[in-house]
Amino acid sequence: MTDIETSLDNFRLTYSRVTDEVRKVIVGHDSVINQVMTCLLAGGHGLVEGVPGLGKTLLVRTLSRALELDFSRIQFTPDLMPADIIGTNVIAEDEPGVRRFRFEPGPVFGNVILADEINRATPKTQSALLEAMQEATVTVTSTCHQLPEPFMVLATQNPIEMEGTYPLPEAQLDRFMLKIRIANPNTDELIRIVQRTTVGTEPVAEPVASAQDIMTMRKLVRDVPIASHVIQYVADLTRATHPESDSAPDITRRFIRFGASPRGAQALTLAAKVRALLAGRHHVSFDDVKRSVLPALRHRILFTFEGQAENLDPDDVLEQIISHVRPPA
Repeated sequence: MTDIETSLDNFRLTYSRVTDEVRKVIVGHDSVINQVMTCLLAGGHGLVEGVPGLGKTLLVRTLSRALELDFSRIQFTPDLMPADIIGTNVIAEDEPGVRRFRFEPGPVFGNVILADEINRATPKTQSALLEAMQEATVTVTSTCHQLPEPFMVLATQNPIEMEGTYPLPEAQLDRFMLKIRIANPNTDELIRIVQRTTVGTEPVAEPVASAQDIMTMRKLVRDVPIASHVIQYVADLTRATHPESDSAPDITRRFIRFGASPRGAQALTLAAKVRALLAGRHHVSFDDVKRSVLPALRHRILFTFEGQAENLDPDDVLEQIISHVRPPA
């Protein structure tokens, strides 16, 4: 067995162990679990959207337990301040009685950060996460503090309750690698949820992987080669979301005001690499890219007024773009 084959087997084995532990607690939502794991292994962040009561918080907490990672939960409210997230300098007195400033880290200094109901905080507070999500650092009074590795933000938002919320600005949305939608459980899943959560003891995930395991898996994701014609396909799909592009379909020109940024192409590529590894391949296929388009780009397209009036779903538009863009020969 070659080194690549061994690495692939170890990657899939660790992934399977972690997801199996998560499924001990979480019923259904296999696609959601896979997308959250994709964010973690690609070094990105996830925006989880779903109505209350679907287990968004439980999913994130369970994942951190299965990975022996430091978990922090930040409840976003209108009165939350940036210092409540990143931390602040406090006056401390040492033994000789000399007073000096000491940095007191905020809850963002963890491995897995749950930003619960992120759209309930003001834009000023939301922006406190921008540097952390992009650079994995926090700057306070000109001093840069490095965040621990691995670092991932999973933010949740309620898609139906808009009163008292602040829509995420485009710059913030663009920093989320994937937008993950959680659907309501079907009848069988609902029965299993009730049976599992209304008994004396509920199942708890056990640690099966470490932070070092995740960092090793992240490196393997980055090392997956991608052929030039597959990269061309990623670029063509991304450009097809721009109304000014020559290759844009009619639906893009009519209903989309702004398309996906280069971060969208990066997210699409990394998600496709994770999918390839899980399929046991050390190369990316066109199908890997196609299956990654919706979560990677659905939050990166802005509709025109006409598109908003039509109440279009980004997924429906992206499906038509996928049908329009042909893979290179």
